[in-house]
Amino acid sequence: MSKKRILVVDDAAVIRRMVSKIIDDEEDYEVIGIAANGNIALRKFEQLKPDLITLDIEMPDRDGISTLKEIRKTNSKIPIIMLSSLTKTGAEKTFEALQPGATDYLAKPSKISDFLKSIDELKRLLIPRINAHFPKEKESTVTRHNNPKKSTRLNTQRVSFAPPEILCIGSSTGGPNALGDLIKNLNERLPIPTVIVQHMPPVFTKTLADRLDKLSPNTCYEAKDGQSIQPGCVYIAPGGKHMELVRESDQTVIRLNENSPENSCRPSVDPLFRSVSQIYGSKTLALVLTGMGRDGLNGCEHISETSGQIIVQDRESSVVWGMPRSVAEAGLADQILPLDEIPKAILEAQKTVIHQSN
Repeated sequence: MSKKRILVVDDAAVIRRMVSKIIDDEEDYEVIGIAANGNIALRKFEQLKPDLITLDIEMPDRDGISTLKEIRKTNSKIPIIMLSSLTKTGAEKTFEALQPGATDYLAKPSKISDFLKSIDELKRLLIPRINAHFPKEKESTVTRHNNPKKSTRLNTQRVSFAPPEILCIGSSTGGPNALGDLIKNLNERLPIPTVIVQHMPPVFTKTLADRLDKLSPNTCYEAKDGQSIQPGCVYIAPGGKHMELVRESDQTVIRLNENSPENSCRPSVDPLFRSVSQIYGSKTLALVLTGMGRDGLNGCEHISETSGQIIVQDRESSVVWGMPRSVAEAGLADQILPLDEIPKAILEAQKTVIHQSN
């Protein structure tokens, strides 16, 4: 199989060198061009026809966002991974890039004085993101219209879904835009709290919470340790920390920790989902959105065992159908829906009891 051809764009020579080395060390990929600014990148994009682009956000002459917008005028499909600094400004600019069609993003190493250590840090983040756009495994036969649930619940004859008392969401690649669309289209204040794990570094999650808060009638926060969760509020796990829920007296409280990563992630969806299932049981509504990997699968197993509801985003509307696919193919999904149908399903779940045979 021929190698996937990648264009590397960054105004910093040291970052171009790092990214190029990381990619060229992989047997399935090769760097076919580099560019120090957006104008050069656009010329090379037309000449070289790459399969993927890594694109710096802040560059002279033409920045990454302007370059991205120009590419998207003629090519809506090519994966474009944005690289930004781990700062508030970098986070804000990253979200600006996601709106016109960046497919993914990552933060550059905060210190590059140790070249080899920085390469290892960047490789850990970059290669899985590239791999996610070129999966080697066969495509799933699961469609959004069927229900792949198997007899994984304790009650294998009939399942009654009570109206949920909490909504828990896990997302990764493509998640910020998906969450934005979801929150915006939940056009009423929910009578239950919402807790979210989106794979993101520190700083970025606060920016995400602020952006979602502007879109929603629900109040969105970056979660804080010890915060009690309330109806009509959305709590997003901060980058670099796992988020779990515990019962204290008559309240459900957020607890943050820096325990070991799960599924190479911190925050990870699994610890949150497990803790939610222990408290809310059958009154849990879980949603797994677009993202690479299998984070959320173990948590959904716990939710299924306690007879909670599970909805996953379908392949067609996902940027990367990894996380939702793992849940669907395990037979744990009660519904597989396109993103634009999920808000309606959440609102309907508040009002109805669903009876389903296995």
